[in-house]
Amino acid sequence: MMPLSMARMGEPVRIMKINGKDETKRFLNSLGFVIGDNVTVVSQLGGNMIINVKDTRVAIDKSMANRIMINE
Repeated sequence: MMPLSMARMGEPVRIMKINGKDETKRFLNSLGFVIGDNVTVVSQLGGNMIINVKDTRVAIDKSMANRIMINE
């Protein structure tokens, strides 16, 4: 497993685990980051990432992306 921040742009990846406190997990879940679902990195600018989640684009910072573990 590796963090979402290391994913290649344009390649779909599967969420395997979400690390952090319960409130962090709930927040990411409310944005659509659900274990077992596929997401795609659309772009990275500075410390922010745009992720395609369930046909919606979501912006998160790299510290949040580091909590989302994906398959390699």
